[in-house]
Amino acid sequence: MPKLKTNKGAAKRFKITGTGKVKRNKSGMRHMLTSKAKKVKRVLRKSDLVSKTHEDSIKKLLPYG
Repeated sequence: MPKLKTNKGAAKRFKITGTGKVKRNKSGMRHMLTSKAKKVKRVLRKSDLVSKTHEDSIKKLLPYG
């Protein structure tokens, strides 16, 4: 069997944790930050986990993740 290719777009956006969950960054921190509250910006800085419904499809894109 040939080696599986990693989807590079997904590799830049997602990381797989030690327990097998998929980690992602939150959206909304690129522009128009002056109109957002300090608390909102502080919350958006932190990473988040992908929901269980999307986890399997993302793991297929990262075969060696």
